[in-house]
Amino acid sequence: MYAVRLHEFGPAGNLQYEQIAPPVPGEGQVRIDVHASGVHFIETTLRAGRGVGPHAAPELPVVLGGEVAGVVSALGPDTDKSWLGRRVVGGLETYGGYSEQAVAGVDALHHIPDHLTAEAAVAMITTGSTALGILDCADAKPGDVALVTSAAGGIGALLVQALHHRGVTVVGVAGGPEKVRRAMSLGADIAVDYRDPHWPDAVRDALGGSRFSIVFDGVGGTVGRQAFDLLAPGGRFLLHGWSSGTATQITTDDIIEHAGTVIWAIGPQMLERAGTIYALQDRAIRAAADGVLQPLITRYPLSRAGDAHADLENRRTAGKIVLIP
Repeated sequence: MYAVRLHEFGPAGNLQYEQIAPPVPGEGQVRIDVHASGVHFIETTLRAGRGVGPHAAPELPVVLGGEVAGVVSALGPDTDKSWLGRRVVGGLETYGGYSEQAVAGVDALHHIPDHLTAEAAVAMITTGSTALGILDCADAKPGDVALVTSAAGGIGALLVQALHHRGVTVVGVAGGPEKVRRAMSLGADIAVDYRDPHWPDAVRDALGGSRFSIVFDGVGGTVGRQAFDLLAPGGRFLLHGWSSGTATQITTDDIIEHAGTVIWAIGPQMLERAGTIYALQDRAIRAAADGVLQPLITRYPLSRAGDAHADLENRRTAGKIVLIP
């Protein structure tokens, strides 16, 4: 089978499309013929050889990728035979997703509803569940005014849709005119280009001087700090990433001055309402299947995984990045 393997840490071009032996499922596992594999920004950092939080740089050689959707084609020892031939989506125990076949434990798998594509399912299993978990932390209600950075990104696009659906006034911030247009099409009431250094002034003018009760920050850096400075007294600032390369810098003095709440919305906080990550994933898949949320997807052939990484790092993509074998 073909897979994308990393033999040496470094730039996106180090991802090599090559033939390797197919994986063999163990007890309680299945082998999946992959129809779609998800890509995360964190994987560009791991590819470069840098760990992120609890994620250490992987041992080499490695096939990156932690989530796949496809059809079960083989069973491990003592695995229930009813899994064979089922359309499934789920997370992998470690890596192996950038491949034509992957192995996963049955406890991590979800059935894909008949009318949901593999691409949409793999976009929702982690990115979708993360967006819902962040929304649970925010407790957004009608009357709130929310700012979403990276509003045309995988998580941001889902946040914009969900907030609009809840009756929240949404301002989307995105990089470039095309992404600004996409943010508007997803339900943003106002959208601006963060590449314009004066975008906060444009937002203030559009809102008539009002400030935000909630900010969702997945960009960090200068943009994240500008967003924080637009927060109303008593507002909520939810961090969920730093695609700029650095997290938003906020001091305790800043928090006191704004009389606000700053939350790192990834991790244990996401599970307070959901209970388990599996339950949160199930909610996300059902939201897509019911048409409540529609993931924005950019597709690449598996053989062009290096291009996908390069475009993601240079912010040339929109929505969730999905590899198609």
